[in-house]
Amino acid sequence: MTTASSAQSVRRDLANAPLLAAALGQDPARTPVWFMRQAGRSLPEYRKLREGTPMLQACFTPDMVVEVTMQPIRRHGVDAAIFFSDIVVPLKAAGIDLDIVPGTGPVVASPVRDEQAVTALPELDPANLDPIAEAVGVLVGELGDVPLIGFAGAPFTLASYLIEGGPSRHHERTKALMKAEPDVWHALLGRIADYTLEFLKVQLHAGVDAIQLFDSWAGALSERDYREFVLPHSQRVLAGLAFAGVPRIHFGVGTAELLPAMREAGADVVGVDWRLPLDEAVRRLQAAAPDAPKPVVQGNLDPAVLFAGWDVVEREVRRIVTEGKAAAGHIFNLGHGVMPDTDPTVLTRVVELVHSIR
Repeated sequence: MTTASSAQSVRRDLANAPLLAAALGQDPARTPVWFMRQAGRSLPEYRKLREGTPMLQACFTPDMVVEVTMQPIRRHGVDAAIFFSDIVVPLKAAGIDLDIVPGTGPVVASPVRDEQAVTALPELDPANLDPIAEAVGVLVGELGDVPLIGFAGAPFTLASYLIEGGPSRHHERTKALMKAEPDVWHALLGRIADYTLEFLKVQLHAGVDAIQLFDSWAGALSERDYREFVLPHSQRVLAGLAFAGVPRIHFGVGTAELLPAMREAGADVVGVDWRLPLDEAVRRLQAAAPDAPKPVVQGNLDPAVLFAGWDVVEREVRRIVTEGKAAAGHIFNLGHGVMPDTDPTVLTRVVELVHSIR
């Protein structure tokens, strides 16, 4: 078994892989495409494999992680695999009592809402992530010339789950703690950033070729609050990964007003949801940092469009590929994750279409 503490970098030489070339602002052989949540409930083979196995158990079972990660590669021919896991895995590995409840999402047994609770948060023993390192190591050997994207949840999104006790529409307890007790807030996000960094370093040392940091709920914040309460912690995470020299993708939902700040956090590639056209996202990113290199973007087909019929899907895909040409590089993706009832044959056709467009 490959251990988290002893894993050496076994990263492959994939300089010509379209996803990595696009991420570096180079000219790939084709527009690369992958889908957030491509490994999951939209695939019948996934549902069959996962039957009777709780989500978090699956995330710590290397053989299952490998198989689920590989399924969309075999079926869709996407240009990258995304490591199968969940954003709360590092919290679970640290010993925090939580579970993923079907139909609800992550539920925390004892929410963290004061200084005492923050102080009591455990440290993460890297050995608890040995199954993650093992799964990445096997995948690196099986994927051939297909890049593997590692991922983690950003500190703000994980903090929201810990504070609210589960998913939240308005994040009221999260914002209240952030505003009323900033010292407690920053201590909490500092501890979560430690977890996130360790989780991602284990993946990097085991051989992933890129990483994506998901700040799913950052769009609930104003730019001012993001810069004061969130940016420093995401910045620390992304800066802590620079040693590996792999592309760092940063994505959030509803973050049109935050994109320049999210790039400042250390993103090499800025993920854009479906609410903002990619060419406008590029314009905003360039206007905010005129002396910086031209940005690279990822996105941004509305996942709901996949239900609209092929004529609509094709029209939208072609529009997005055209808009993506405004960037130094474009990785085609959805503007959020694949919905569970999506017809997987439509995803396969999208991959074929994107690859055919010159």
